[in-house]
Amino acid sequence: MSELAERRCTPCTGGAPPLARTEAQQLLDRLASGWKLSDEARAIRREFSFKDFYRTMSFVNALAHIANIEDHHPDLEVGYNYCAVTFTTHAVRGLSENDFICAAKIDLIPLS
Repeated sequence: MSELAERRCTPCTGGAPPLARTEAQQLLDRLASGWKLSDEARAIRREFSFKDFYRTMSFVNALAHIANIEDHHPDLEVGYNYCAVTFTTHAVRGLSENDFICAAKIDLIPLS
C-alpha cells in the first residue's frame, strides 16, 4: 500500500492556497498510472473501463464508500462500462493533498 493510501484526509478551510503545479506533479507521480493533471493543475482525473454495468456500479459503490469515510468527494461521470473520476478541492479552488490521498485509496479498489 502506498504511503498516501495509508493517510487520512484533513478538513479543508477556505482561503488556504491550492498546491502549486510542482507539488501536484510530485504527488501525482506517487499514484498509479492513469491519473492525469489538468492543464491548469487544479484537478486530477482518471478514466476507468469495465466489462459491464454491474462491475462499473460495484466500483462506484466502493469509491463512494471511500469518499464518504474521508469526507472528500470526487466528481463522477458514469456510464454502462466506464467511470471517470475527477478530484479537486473546491474550498481551495484547486488541488490539496486530500485529492491525492483519495486517489491513492481508489487505486486499491480491485478492478475485476
